[in-house]
Amino acid sequence: MGRNKALTERECRRTKRPDGMRMKTVRGYSFPDFMDAIASRYGRRICYRVFRTGEENDISYSQLVWYARSASSYLLSIGIQKGDRVAIIGESSPQWMVMYLAVVSIGAVAVPVLPDFSSRDMLAILSDSGAKAVAVNVKNYPKIEGETGDLAVVRLDDLVHVPSFADDTPFTALPGFPLRTHRIDDKALLSCRAGENDTASIIYTSGTTGASKGVMLTHMNILRCADLATDMYVHLKKGEKVLSILPMAHVYEFTIGQVLPLMKGLEITFLGRQPAVSILLPALSEVRPHVMLSVPLLIEKVYRSAVAPVLKGNGRIARLAANPLTRGFVHRTIGHKLMKTFGHRLRFFGIGGAPLDAEVEAFLHSAHFPYAIGYGLTETSPLIAGCGSRHRDQKPGFIGRIVPDDTVILLDSNDEGVGEIAVKGPNVMQGYYKRPELTAESFTDDGFFRTGDLGFIDRHGRLAIRGRVKTMILGPGGENIYPESIESLINSEDFVEESLVVPDSGGLLALVKIDIALMADRMKISVQEAQKEAEKYMATLRKRVNSQLAAFSKVSSFELQEKPFERTPTQKIKRFLYPKKRKGGDKEGKKD
Repeated sequence: MGRNKALTERECRRTKRPDGMRMKTVRGYSFPDFMDAIASRYGRRICYRVFRTGEENDISYSQLVWYARSASSYLLSIGIQKGDRVAIIGESSPQWMVMYLAVVSIGAVAVPVLPDFSSRDMLAILSDSGAKAVAVNVKNYPKIEGETGDLAVVRLDDLVHVPSFADDTPFTALPGFPLRTHRIDDKALLSCRAGENDTASIIYTSGTTGASKGVMLTHMNILRCADLATDMYVHLKKGEKVLSILPMAHVYEFTIGQVLPLMKGLEITFLGRQPAVSILLPALSEVRPHVMLSVPLLIEKVYRSAVAPVLKGNGRIARLAANPLTRGFVHRTIGHKLMKTFGHRLRFFGIGGAPLDAEVEAFLHSAHFPYAIGYGLTETSPLIAGCGSRHRDQKPGFIGRIVPDDTVILLDSNDEGVGEIAVKGPNVMQGYYKRPELTAESFTDDGFFRTGDLGFIDRHGRLAIRGRVKTMILGPGGENIYPESIESLINSEDFVEESLVVPDSGGLLALVKIDIALMADRMKISVQEAQKEAEKYMATLRKRVNSQLAAFSKVSSFELQEKPFERTPTQKIKRFLYPKKRKGGDKEGKKD
């Protein structure tokens, strides 16, 4: 393809493949194909900005691809070859994407590492992956300092290869060779151009089970997933704005929050720091995004701090919200104000990575907020199912329809039609890196990947998640108890931040984190008094929750969780750490 000729989406859709796949935005599912398409189609349009850093730091589509090709040529010049692993450690930034494209376009393998990982985890990943090079930003360099051995080290902040280290010189000041201005070697790049079935990424998960494993995803896995989704859930238009707040090292953000918007010519703005309220609110006001991706925790915090107190208070609005005749009007009015907070242009607010609280979803749906839930795993690149952001596409309690490429079956389904979700399709991983036994265990004999999630598919083809196979608890009469459903019920109660339900001493134990500050404010008491009230609140909470549960799923004990639950970098609670030894015995252990 001539680099000066714009490759239109219409031309891509005319591409005929022997496997029958219909293309949308690219001619082939390799990252070199992706780079050719976006550079020729969007050229001088801005693809990346960092909030409040000045227009001189903006990067256009042409520059992104040019920098990546220059960096690829440099990597080849220092001996990086096809199949070599290159780790990328750092927060989301334009340089992160430049480095990723540089690595994968020459057939090398990117190893994205979540910046929230500990030093121990990062070093273990570098070792297990057999990385030949690492690109790390200044903030995270101390986690691997002195342990890089023979690895080639690239400073991610300015994309400079640092060949040597001096004890008295800080990492940020070390001299080196810039990758972005290296002479592009077209002949060398063409000779090692990556293909669709080459491994693009090895992503190490840190799951709720505690077992970290490297998921091998091909160019095809990632790009087909993104391409297929470009017009399934919302019709994006070039130039529309994205505010990115999640780590690019997570496949949810990478595929849906980065690759997909780039395919459609959108403008992505990074916060450049942690998404605290003090920086997020001004960014929403100034960027006024059309698209955002989030984990449930963000919107749940917004709901509990700004919406729930109004809906559940003692004022006129709360009384109107309690009336079925006026509830919808109240919710839509609050939803309008919420849209204003998000910049008043939001068309797609993607939620994934963990289950969304049922009460929060019910409000968002009633308020006509443009949320869209997606479901999938790192192993599926990630999408398996999702819904659009239009009100008619949403159905509370359900994820949405399965993506057209995938075949989903439910293994060992029970009388309620709930079974383990298993999937087959072009988005499913190659396997776990250097873990053939685990890979074999994760697939059925006929090639379906076992997700470990329990699901139900209704007659309209919509998928609902019921919990995890490993967390499902058998009741006293063999009944299936889904702790996630009980947690959703507990979390809908006043003052509850979050909860975790686990088996304990033949019954169920609920560990409950209470918002002490909110309780003190609402009850007009001191924080110290609120802490004492929280202990009493457990008894009331147990009775109220158990009154809504079947006899076999009633919770025996409710206990205060004083510290925040330990989480994975994608904000899921690490269930395998709980319950820890409890203090003071069984405080609310009476059976109902």
